[in-house]
Amino acid sequence: MRRRVVVVTGASAGIGRAVARRAGARGDAVALLARGSAGLDAAAKDVESGGGVAVAFPTDTADANQVEAAAARVESELGPIDIWVNDAFSSVFAPFHEIAADEFKRVTEVSYLGFVYGTQAALRRMRPRNAGTIVQVGSALAYRGIPLQSAYCGAKHAIQGFTESVRCELLHDKSGVRITMVQMPAVNTPQFDWVLSRLARDPQPVPPIYQPEVAARAVLWAADHDRREWWVGASTAGTLIANAVAPGLLDRYLARTGYDSQQTAQPHDPNAPANLWHAVDSDDDFGAHGSFDDRSHARSVQWWLTQRRRSVWAGAAAAGAGLAVAGRRALKRAVS
Repeated sequence: MRRRVVVVTGASAGIGRAVARRAGARGDAVALLARGSAGLDAAAKDVESGGGVAVAFPTDTADANQVEAAAARVESELGPIDIWVNDAFSSVFAPFHEIAADEFKRVTEVSYLGFVYGTQAALRRMRPRNAGTIVQVGSALAYRGIPLQSAYCGAKHAIQGFTESVRCELLHDKSGVRITMVQMPAVNTPQFDWVLSRLARDPQPVPPIYQPEVAARAVLWAADHDRREWWVGASTAGTLIANAVAPGLLDRYLARTGYDSQQTAQPHDPNAPANLWHAVDSDDDFGAHGSFDDRSHARSVQWWLTQRRRSVWAGAAAAGAGLAVAGRRALKRAVS
């Protein structure tokens, strides 16, 4: 059997880097799309050392022509694309009134339109073959906006609506192509080391924080298992449920806690390099992990249960039936 061909955008660092490593470890041919040359080169070595095949394509996913050209090269050099993972994104940490129009536009182009362009490029190739899977790396923020990340939250909400629309069209066409979205919790990635920030203190993910390998396992599981959407982490599940039940209360809670929870105690350097306009990892490789290893979880009980949900439900049902039988027997003995 031929190797599966997996395209990963944002593959030079963070979740994308972890996905590329895991795909390589299972023997896939991995096409790496990102801007940072040092990160791309290191990601390719990771894939190959794990037993996979890697080809790096320097690409700005905010440019539709670059994404289309990369997709054409992938199929020319590696073969038909089986899985396309959209992950590349950028952001600005600041109150909305402090974000310039061109900055908001750039975040939208990378973090939303980049997913649109990747999905278009993948579908141009998958639909005629009636096969393939597209995985959108999402976030709990696709449903629940938080302060200081208006551009990023807007992009994630847009991806959610866009993906639902495309999914309906594929179902209407009875297509064999699948599209799914994986809603992530806070993840320990280099994003927080290079994001454009106007906060007084260094930005951080809102705890609890998970390692990127947790996200990578979920992405490839989603690629291999048919489900419209996946939630990763108890914090994601709790946030989405709370937002559905009491969004107004959540507004007030985040207004009170959302500023401090997204900042460390370390003063932020306003002149620190940022990757909004240019790649920061062109000279240095940042890897998959950010600066919060000592505070990050390597496992998620919620995700472990999600993977085994049928067995868990079956076990719970059996246990419930057993308790019901035992209860009836005890009641009969008490009556008699």
